[in-house]
Amino acid sequence: MTDHDRPQAIITWFYYDDLQSAATFYERMLGFSLVVDQGWARIYRASSGAHVGIVSGDKGSFRPQPQSAVLLTLVVDDVAEWHAYLHAHGAASLSDIQTHAEIQVRCFFLKDPGGYAIEIQQFLEPTVGDQFR
Repeated sequence: MTDHDRPQAIITWFYYDDLQSAATFYERMLGFSLVVDQGWARIYRASSGAHVGIVSGDKGSFRPQPQSAVLLTLVVDDVAEWHAYLHAHGAASLSDIQTHAEIQVRCFFLKDPGGYAIEIQQFLEPTVGDQFR
């Protein structure tokens, strides 16, 4: 495979009964930039090359599930800062910050309006964290 055959970006899709509450969460709570609004589907830029797509559950290829096995992880420089910010903005199901020394990460979890799990993670080893810039 040549470089021009590689994917240009990645979009992970999530399906919602209430598209507007999901849009508000990703735009206002997480600060993702809207790239495309297709009416019943929206695509947000999370970072360079990484995107989240949200879809109305009655229009898309799949339907919202009562329990999802998906975990969206956002890699950040300062977990404590993100935790304080999300707490101040009323994020749902916000866990305490956890440190996992064996894998050198600090993290916490929350849920988006559709019940999808989101992990906010900081690599404690700077050289590992640098790989995600």
